[in-house]
Amino acid sequence: MASSSSVLTLQLLLFFIVVPVPSLAKKPHVIHFRSPNLYPEGIAYDPSARHFIVGSLHHRTLHSVSDDGVIETLISDPSLPPNTTILGLAVDILNNRLLAAIHSDPPLPPFNALAAYDLRSRQRLFLSLLSSPPSDDNLRPVANAVTVDFKGNAYVTNSLGYPEGNFIWKVNPEGEASIFSRSPLYTQFPVDRDAPHSYCGLNGIAYASKGYLLVVQSNTGKLFKVDAHDGTAQNVLLSEDLPLADGIAIRGDGVVLVVSHEKLWFLKSDDSWGEGVVYDKTDLDVEKFATSVVVGREERAYVIYGSVLEGLTGKGGREWFGIEEVRSEKDGEDEKTWVYVLIGLGLAYFLIWRFQMKKLVTKHG
Repeated sequence: MASSSSVLTLQLLLFFIVVPVPSLAKKPHVIHFRSPNLYPEGIAYDPSARHFIVGSLHHRTLHSVSDDGVIETLISDPSLPPNTTILGLAVDILNNRLLAAIHSDPPLPPFNALAAYDLRSRQRLFLSLLSSPPSDDNLRPVANAVTVDFKGNAYVTNSLGYPEGNFIWKVNPEGEASIFSRSPLYTQFPVDRDAPHSYCGLNGIAYASKGYLLVVQSNTGKLFKVDAHDGTAQNVLLSEDLPLADGIAIRGDGVVLVVSHEKLWFLKSDDSWGEGVVYDKTDLDVEKFATSVVVGREERAYVIYGSVLEGLTGKGGREWFGIEEVRSEKDGEDEKTWVYVLIGLGLAYFLIWRFQMKKLVTKHG
């Protein structure tokens, strides 16, 4: 009896202590992939194919990247204008489509569009031109980030920081585009036209399942909650601003991830984003210039290191880029707490079992 009791004790301790710990012990997932002169700005994750999808500042192509860094050309679209930049990406899971925000640089006339591709046939479904209101300064809008709702409607931000540039396009499932949201709240905060980031207005955008969008504004660091039905917006009261905020994503547990080239912020809200708190933030590699964040397998947060600042300055020549998992230390603390709780429950169960066995042995001894 003593021998079997010792064996059972060891088995119980190993189960409750060892099983939950590997998730804490794993190192963050780092993916290096090689594609000369790619400079990817946007990233999406396709859960059905279990790979990431990236675009390019310089090529009219979209690429899949596996967990171990194997990169393949997913879509090549030479019919797009020369000097095309592919920025924001989103996977429409229900309709198995890939959505890509398209922008062309000078010397061509301003060109902004949303392209939709079927992920099975890899054929383009539509190319929807995104028109913009006249600008007194002859400024050129930039179709930047994109998200999609459960009905297949896409929402695209214009990353131009001047007042007339703060709006969101909407593209329905058939490819019909319109200006969806031009809330005065987007321009209530002063914009420094001389600042190097003043051209970055509304930027990252994500659709929440409760019928609203969350949008970050780079030049102010503000977060807006936008009604997905009528485009009305409200300023989310945050515990701190998010300077130079670029990409945004939402985890399955409701945590919002916001990335700049310097930090990844972890946000929570208890009232459906009337207010929110930054409960953790992680410093990023500034030189690699992160621009987008995505939720991958097992609800992990990944940022794309595309060195886009280098690509925009025309230096070119880079061959290697990265996708890296970024964790919150606060999330890790919560996981450790659960490990300790499980250990305690396991020990309590064992002590109760041992007490009952001792009574049984005494009774029949």
